[in-house]
Amino acid sequence: MSNILTQSATPLTLSDIPPELDLEAEILRLKKEMNAVILAHYYQDGDIQDIADFIGDSLDLSRKAANTDADVIIFCGVKFMAEVAKILSPQKTVLLPDLNAGCSLEDSCQPAAFKAFREAHPDHIALTYINCSAEVKALSDIIVTSSNAEAIIRQIPEDQPILFSPDKYLGGYLSKVTGREMLLWDGTCIVHEQFSERELVKLKTRHPNAHIIAHPECPEALLNYADFIGSTSRLLYFVTQHDGDEIIVLTEPGILHQMQKAAPAATLITVPGMNKGGCVSCNNCPYMKLNTVEKLYLCMANRRPELALDEATRLQAEISLRRMLEMSP
Repeated sequence: MSNILTQSATPLTLSDIPPELDLEAEILRLKKEMNAVILAHYYQDGDIQDIADFIGDSLDLSRKAANTDADVIIFCGVKFMAEVAKILSPQKTVLLPDLNAGCSLEDSCQPAAFKAFREAHPDHIALTYINCSAEVKALSDIIVTSSNAEAIIRQIPEDQPILFSPDKYLGGYLSKVTGREMLLWDGTCIVHEQFSERELVKLKTRHPNAHIIAHPECPEALLNYADFIGSTSRLLYFVTQHDGDEIIVLTEPGILHQMQKAAPAATLITVPGMNKGGCVSCNNCPYMKLNTVEKLYLCMANRRPELALDEATRLQAEISLRRMLEMSP
């Protein structure tokens, strides 16, 4: 089972950081001292993205880290992403700024329940979205991402039944585009299911020429309005091809930081949530936003929390991840 290693020394806390400390300079100093690489997911705050060595989605970041000579990976994202980095780079130390940075999709799919789900359908192959724990990866046949899932599904024989977990909206979208019936786990992303269809229609009315782009974790009712559907990296690419246009973005707004850098003339519009009055902050992932520059500094200064995996779990999870890499275009 995954766990967190601690050190014996009393760790520094947020209150120990002097207000005049140049955090960026200290982070860069510690990075050199530790021979570390800093990874930041697209959904992190802009100040973390700006200090990172690599910015991207979870799998892309882990692959980049594995190809560096760094001894330490600092993963500014959520816990399952740090686990993927450890699975692919077991010899490296993996640190997280905040251990509580989890994922609603991971929470919805606990290992014991997933094991029972598999055992109830022994003739099905288990395709599992990367947003899950190492333990669930170890119980899966093939891991997929939002960017490679369609291509992987098309390689599976048509007479082979499929279990898709844990995101039912991503699974439903993939079923629609591939024509494959799949048995779906009932999980959702708390961010992507929060977007308000009513607010989206209001925005489209006010911006009739705007492109609507959406992540496939959104409910089908929202995807039906989209001009383009794709993973975070594909949404970013779409924006670079439409610099100067108005674009309504249906995904976590942290990606807008890179979008605006890549397409400075584009007008990017985020969609409010379903709460009364249209809550824009509802569209921020509360787990991703637990990471801050201050916590990044502290995890480097304290060398903790450090992520470790049971080796048997890591090896079994690596099998499903390597299968995905072999089948990815």
